This record gives sequence, structure tokens and C-alpha cells, in this order.
Amino acid sequence: MNHPTLAAALAHSRYLASLFQRTPALAERTAAELAQPFDLAAMQAMLTPTETDEAAFKRQLRQLRQAVMARLIARELGGLSDLDEALRTVSDLADLTVCAALQWAIAREDRYGRPIGEDTGAPQQLIVVGMGKLGGHELNVSSDIDLIFVYDEAGETDGERRISNQEYFTLIGKKLINLLADVTEDGFVFRVDMRLRPFGDSGALVSSFAALENYLLTQGREWERYAWIKGRALSGDDSGLMQLISPFVYRKYLDYGAYASMRELHSQIRREVARRDMAENIKLGPGGIREIEFIGQVFQLIRGGRVKTLQERSTRATLRELARLNLLAGDSVDELLAAYEFLRNLEHRLMYLDDAQTQMLPGNDEDKGRIARAMGHPDWTAFSTALERHRAIVTRHFEQVFVLPADQDRIHPHATLWQNAENGDDTAQGLARLGYADAAEIQRRLAMFRGSGRYQQMSERSQRRIGAILPPLIEVAAGYPNPDDTFTRILDLLEAIGRRESYLALLAEHPQTLKRLADLYSASPWVSQYLTRHPILLDELLDQRLLYQAPDWNAAGEAIRHELAQVEDDTEAKMDLLRHFQHTQVFRLVAQDIAGLLPLEKLSDHLSDLADLVLAVTMEEAWRELPRRHVEEPQFAAIGYGKLGGKELGYASDLDLVFVYDDDHPDAAENYARFAKKIVNWLNAPTPAGILYDIDLRLRPNGSSGLLVSTVEAFEQYQCDSAWVWEHQALTRARFVAGDVRVGRSFEAVRDAVLRRQRDLPALTAEVVKMRNRMLETHPERPGEVKHCRGGIVDVEFIVQFLILGYAWLYPDLTANRGNIALLATAATHNLIDATTADTARATYRALRRLQHASRLAGRDPTPEALAPLAEGMATVRALWQTLLGES
Repeated sequence: MNHPTLAAALAHSRYLASLFQRTPALAERTAAELAQPFDLAAMQAMLTPTETDEAAFKRQLRQLRQAVMARLIARELGGLSDLDEALRTVSDLADLTVCAALQWAIAREDRYGRPIGEDTGAPQQLIVVGMGKLGGHELNVSSDIDLIFVYDEAGETDGERRISNQEYFTLIGKKLINLLADVTEDGFVFRVDMRLRPFGDSGALVSSFAALENYLLTQGREWERYAWIKGRALSGDDSGLMQLISPFVYRKYLDYGAYASMRELHSQIRREVARRDMAENIKLGPGGIREIEFIGQVFQLIRGGRVKTLQERSTRATLRELARLNLLAGDSVDELLAAYEFLRNLEHRLMYLDDAQTQMLPGNDEDKGRIARAMGHPDWTAFSTALERHRAIVTRHFEQVFVLPADQDRIHPHATLWQNAENGDDTAQGLARLGYADAAEIQRRLAMFRGSGRYQQMSERSQRRIGAILPPLIEVAAGYPNPDDTFTRILDLLEAIGRRESYLALLAEHPQTLKRLADLYSASPWVSQYLTRHPILLDELLDQRLLYQAPDWNAAGEAIRHELAQVEDDTEAKMDLLRHFQHTQVFRLVAQDIAGLLPLEKLSDHLSDLADLVLAVTMEEAWRELPRRHVEEPQFAAIGYGKLGGKELGYASDLDLVFVYDDDHPDAAENYARFAKKIVNWLNAPTPAGILYDIDLRLRPNGSSGLLVSTVEAFEQYQCDSAWVWEHQALTRARFVAGDVRVGRSFEAVRDAVLRRQRDLPALTAEVVKMRNRMLETHPERPGEVKHCRGGIVDVEFIVQFLILGYAWLYPDLTANRGNIALLATAATHNLIDATTADTARATYRALRRLQHASRLAGRDPTPEALAPLAEGMATVRALWQTLLGES
């Protein structure tokens, strides 16, 4: 054989040299077609499964494998292909030959007729499930294939000689295995491994859906969850199978218990490697392929139930998605992908030597030289250096993900405070020494928790995790100025999540989160209640980089739309996903707020931008769900009023909304009314994930008695002819927030025209004063209350609204929706108010809002001491009110 194009492959692969020696024609053909990958169409062209003779069909299958392997080896070792081509080619070969063998077996087994389901009466199919690397389209060049055989319904065949569906599919399964794995003079196609089926070698060869589901529910073990991540139906009802399997693999909530389970499985593998002296195994040994797979799989198991894009079968695709989701740093993923490619290329070159399924490095010098050269290195020493570098990188990343928390097995110095919580005096004294003010009460809470039925009914593993969490929490909370409040709030959280083992696992596995948790729970009862109500947000404490990262709302919008697209037609799942998204963003803003990273004005901007985004996405989803849509894109807009309109939103603010449209289609009014109801339902319907926002629609034309939606023309007519002055006051803070931009511009034009109308100043003054007095009747002044008191927040807002309605006809820039602080400055530039007074009013308003925000986080009104520095500024606001509105 003198083919220069095949020289590199022949120099490396003894298998290829032997194959070409036996089949010179294959060598000629391989050399002639070397420039082209062996794609699926070329493989199909070589198969004619109409052959009735079993031996002839087996020969076809095996000759196809020989041809594919020959060209693949020659192309890869000749530098004409890459890992992607190798994995795709071998996986395509397996898919094709499995399906061809299945069809051939069914076509030749006609003694019993067709298998019929006893419930539906429909013909049944054998679902051949590819597991492992076959399922992930990442099959090795000399790998066996892991298969599981499943069918939908029990029943029996409809031929003259009837047998059960179980017996029929068992016959078909055995024949399929024989067609592929039987070693003939032409070799084999694929070795078939059936040990991943229920009960392994001792289980039935095939399982019905009912039997498989029952097994997974009652017998399924953790390692089987990992295995089924890659499960893929090569034939039959893939969607039905995945509907059955997905709840077993992917939990509805974050599953941090996967860390301990996968760590234990990895330990078992390591022990087996050590026992069998397999440290040189590049798959199972330290820093090997399996550790890379585990890194991807643990994130899939933890988050795949919530993040559908992580339900990937490919290891590399999973790692890239982890980078996209910021769950792993991009440079870490790049290193893992480079190591994976290196190790998989090495694995192939080991297998190419003799077409053997091996991941062991060679022990003899000749094969070491072959491997080194095939991997692009001059000698074994240079190759070994590169290999060890990649393995060290994998080990480092693996340990960063899976390493046990430091000193996990060490007895914590304060463990006895928890273990002996019922021993009142001793425990209370220990707590007092740590700095707890009411140590007896903290001891009582600990004892109550330890003796509660909720704790007693926890699994032993959950109790151990509580025991690992509480002693360091006692110590951490003691370091805050309010240790009693901090610890009791966190204890409320632990009581709330006690039956959710995954959350306990998160805190136990990541002790660095305890300090971040205590920071938040010490700072604010509102924050602690929010997190206790939404414990899924504990996950956010893991990555400080993400927690304190400034939001990018465009990127966030793309991300949530991408996630929603994966859910397809499950409305409740979409609503939950959107709620989780909104809660996550709010929580990140809370963390940045408490850390002092966000001024209040910027925080309000972010909260308003978030609400705008959630509204926009909600409207997109609600319109898609609306039956009998008369247009592809709704000519419809949501208008924000109040705090949303003024971009002064707080954490717990509701959304004041008005809906308008500009569409003359006969069905528009009815469709948009249904659309508005659906939007409101999406926003405030309670689901297991909570709600998005409380919605207030009372500012629409004619208030609660008015139509839910109105045309822009009707809205304009109402504002011009029927609206009260207080409605025009509200309009000063209104803005287009989501929907059709053209309709939004039409609304803004109406708003500007209404606000710029010339008004009778005495009549306007009387109406504004009358409205303010009415508000004081329902919200009288209270000590420490900064919103409704005279000289407070509402007075500043009314002053700005009066200035807009009274003078925007002269100064159109007063209608800009720039917030009260900026508009006071605008009024001063037009000499409507004194510049010094304006500056004082602006500073006072800003300080009042900050005080209001801080008091809400603290869960109590400001103290007189906190208000005292603002007394002079509030007096200035009262004087400004008297100057403009003539009323003290």
C-alpha cells in the first residue's frame, strides 16, 4: 500500500494497516475520497436493508463501519478533520445502524403481527434510547453504545399467534443487539451495553412506560439521574419518553443536594481507579474527561428544572451555556473546553491504535512515541507536559466546584449551643458571652426549633446540615450591632426552608453565603421577609460578582425572552419563570442598595426600568396567547402613572397603569379589552413563585367605572372635556412604558397638549389646595411620617404639578418627564420660584425620599431625631407652598 495521503494514519494505527491489508480496495477508495467527510448521506447510500439474508445484512453493516472508520482515521490523523467531525461521524454511524437494524429486525419478525396497545388500540413502537456519549452526539470512535429499550403501552400482538408486547419487543431487542454486536469475520458494528436499563443485568431487557416510571419513582438512584441527562430516543416517541423522564432528572426547584451525591459518586470512581491502578486512565483518572462531564452535569441537575437551556445532552454545549448564563466564568469554560478537546483527541488516538475501547495511556515506548507524534509533539516528554497541564487545570476547576467546605468535619466551637439548646442556663450564658442582648429569648427560640415537629420530621441528612449551618450562623450574627434581630430573622428562614433539603444543602455546601445572608438580614426586616418568602433567591448569594454587578437591562431582556422561548406553551411555567426573573433582579438591587452601591435616584431608575421590561415581556407573551388576534403586533400601549410614571419606583410599589390603543379594526375594542385583562392576570395572579406586581387601574378615564382600555382619541377627548384637575395632576407623571412605540408617541403628544393648555391660575390654585386638603383628611399628619406631613413629599409633588399645569403653556420644557428634583430646577430657571428656595426644596425632597426608603427597609417610621435635620428645609417647602398657593 503506497498511498502518501494515508501515510500518517498507517504509521499510527495498527488496526488500519491490518484492515487495508485485508481489503486493498477499501484502501484505494479511502485514498480517493479522503478529501470528503463521511457524511450521513454517504453512509445511507452504502446500506440496502432490503437484503433478506441476515448474514448479508450483517456484512453490509460491518463493511459500512470499516469504511467510515478508515476514512475517519485517515482524515483525522492526516490533519484534515477535527474533533467535531469525529464525534458527529461516529454518532451518525451509530444512529443510522441502530435504526437500520431495528427496521430490519421488525420487517423479518412477522410471525406475531403488530404489537397493539391495550389502552389506545394503536400499534406500538420500540423506543431505542441512546445513553451516554451516544445520547449526547459525542460518541467515541471505538466506543460501545449504551442502549435502553422502552415501549409505551402493554398489550399483545395482533397476529394469528399472539404474544405480549413485552415478549415481542424482547425478541426485537435481542435481534437488534445481535445484528450490531455479533462478531463475524468482518468484525462488529458496535458493542452494545444494556446495563443502564432498570435493575441492570438482572432486569428485563425492555420496559413499558409504566414499568420505567415506577422504577424511577421507587428505585431510581442518583447516578441514574446523571445517566438520563444524555438519554435520547433514536427511534419512536421521543417527546413521550422525555415527558416521563424529565421530572426524574430535573427537579422543579434548585437542587443543591446534587453536590453531595455527585461528590460521592466521584469518590467511588476514584476509589475504583486507585484499586485497579488506573491513574493513567484519561477518562476516569484525576483531571480526566469524567470530571469535566461532572462539572457540567452538576449545574444541569441543580438548575436544569428551572433553566430549560441547561437541559443539554452535549458536554461542550452545556459548558458554553454555563458561560452564557454567567454560572461559570468565561475563561474557566475556555480552559475546560480546551482540556476536553485535548483529552477527547487523545482518547481517539489511543483507540485508533488497535480499534480497542481504551482510555489508558500506553506503557511501551513504541506506542508512547506514536501517541506523542499523533498529538503533535516531538516526544513523550513534551506530550506528557501538555497532558499534565490540562489535567491539572481540570482538577483545579473540579475542586473549585466540588470541594468539601473547609473544616466541614471539624466540630464548631459553638456546636454545643445548638446541640444543648434545651439546656437553658448554659446555652443562654454562652449566647450572652457572644453578645446577644436577650440571650434567654434566643435560647428559647433555638430550643423550640430543635424540639419542633418540623425539625424532628426532617431526614437525618437535613438535620446534619442544620447542625452544620446553625453554629457558624450563631457566631456570624453575633458580630452585628443587632445580633438578636439578625439571628432570629435567619432562624425564621431556616424554619421556612427546613423541609427543602436543597436550600439547606446550598447553605451547608457554601458557608461563604452565611456572611452575605447575615449582612442582608441584619440590615432590613423587609429584605429578610422578602428572601424568606422567596428562598429560591438564596442561590444569588453564591456569586458575589453577579450579585453586585450593575444591571444591563437590554441583556437581561434578551436572556429572559430566550428562557421563555424554551418553555413553549406552558403558561404557568412562563409566569413562574418571569416571577423568578423579577425577584432575582429586585434581590440583586437590594443587595447593592444595602451595600451602599446605589444612590436612591439610581435605584428608582433601575426598579422602574425593570418594571418597564417586565411589562414589555408580559405584553409580548400575553398577546401570543390571545386567541383570534386580528393583527400580528398589537397597536396598544401601557402608560405608567404615579411612581412608575415618574421613575420613582420602590421595592414594594404597585404599578399605576392605563391602557390605550390606536386601531380601527372592528374587533380591536373587544380584543384589546381581553388583552388588558390577560396582562393584569399575568402580573398579579398568585402562582407558586408569587406575584409580579400589584396593579392599580383606577387612573384610567372615568376611574373604576370606566372601560379597561380606550382609544387614544377617546383618551384625549376625556382629558380635554371631562377630566378633573387632579387627573391632570396625575398626568404630569405619566409616560409611555411598553407596547407599540407609535401609540406611545400619540399618547405623549396628547399629554403634552393637555399639560400645555393655558389655565385660570386662581381656579387651578383652588382645585390643587382642595385636593391637598382632601388627602389630609384621609392621610393626616403623623409623627415621623414623611410623605403626607406638611412640608413633606406630597407637598413637593403638588408644588411641581401646580407649576406644570399653571405655566407649561409658557415654558414647554416643564412637561418633560424628568422627575420632581429636576423640574424644580427648571421652574427656577424660568423665575417661577426663587433659585435658593428651589435648591433647598430639592435637597429636602431628596433627603425625605431617602429617609422614607430607609424607614421602609428598617420596618419603622423615622424617629424625631432623624427628622430634626430636615426641619428647616421642610419649613422652606411650607413657605414655598404659601407663596405659590396662598395657603398656610
